[in-house]
Amino acid sequence: MSENRRPPLALYIHVPFCVRRCHYCDFAVTRSAEPPVDEWLACLARDMLEWSEELGDPGPIRVDTIFVGGGTPSLLGGAGMESLAELLAGHFEWEAGQVEWTVEANPGSLTLDAARRWRNLGVNRLSIGVQSFDDGALEWLGRLHDAVGAAAAVERARAAGFENLSVDLIFGLPTGVARSWGDDLERAVSLGVTHVSAYGLTAEPRTPLGKLVATGSVRMPEEDQYVDEYCNAVNILSKHDFKQYEVSNFALDGYECRHNWHYWIGSEYLGLGPSAHSLVEGRRIWNVTQWSAYRDAAKSGSSVREGRETPTRADRRLESLWLGLRTRRGIDLAAHAIEAGLIRHWVAEGWAAMSDGVLCLTPAGWLRMDGLVAELDSRLANDDD
Repeated sequence: MSENRRPPLALYIHVPFCVRRCHYCDFAVTRSAEPPVDEWLACLARDMLEWSEELGDPGPIRVDTIFVGGGTPSLLGGAGMESLAELLAGHFEWEAGQVEWTVEANPGSLTLDAARRWRNLGVNRLSIGVQSFDDGALEWLGRLHDAVGAAAAVERARAAGFENLSVDLIFGLPTGVARSWGDDLERAVSLGVTHVSAYGLTAEPRTPLGKLVATGSVRMPEEDQYVDEYCNAVNILSKHDFKQYEVSNFALDGYECRHNWHYWIGSEYLGLGPSAHSLVEGRRIWNVTQWSAYRDAAKSGSSVREGRETPTRADRRLESLWLGLRTRRGIDLAAHAIEAGLIRHWVAEGWAAMSDGVLCLTPAGWLRMDGLVAELDSRLANDDD
């Protein structure tokens, strides 16, 4: 292999199919109980060809991480994932045993056979969309599994040989949904998972949930409840040796998601599939959002790209602040030309901590991160003027 090849990328593949769209979901998905896997793979092949032409690199592209997300990638089953792996191997290269290869799965469609076949391919990390271990909460969320099924999916993954197991959990449910958030967290830990992603529920305007909230039919929780549940996640998971390495993510030692770190530290990543985003050679590039439009463009030989941009200096500064402060790595004050006096009151309020010239937000700071980043960016922009 030539020494001057580009550094390895993070590779994301979007599976846009779901049996049902959850009423809070704002992702690029389409309903399909039996997804057209062969058609989707053919479109991915066209997407990859377009990347090869754009990068001007006839050889395979090296990748450090692979993340198959969705949608519901577990709908691919064993055969679909095997076909995907064969397709990827024709365009990308990775070191067996060194690559982090994650697949997202829903409890209702993750079978033991599929999990075993994925593991044989080299998939070594599963992210299971549990959301809750409470039947009432799962029913309200519109999930297809129940609490028993959620736990059984984790056990199936472990039986298939997966040690690196993450679960997604949602907090901040409406006041009328009775469930114990603390019990959900303890249940996840008891199942032996190595990673937990805890996301606050948001009512996006375009979703059915957003419309229900807008009409007053559903009442989202008060800020105090949201804050309490976030802090409970921090406290309970830390008690079980999970370290919070990003605003929403907790891991045991050695089980942080390497793929997501590519995004957070600003290294290059490449996305395939509808709505997928990429950062390559300083350019942000994104694909058309809807599966039908992506499919039609790929079949006709047209570009599947929807847009591209080169970030301005101001864009790069804001992104660097926002990405750095959302992780435990923080930001270097000197590298960002930040005077300590600008953020002294953050430390006094308990929102941030400084060590050796590095500024990190605390959990209390992460709760108000958007406002803090906007404040800091505004001050730096004024200094530039």
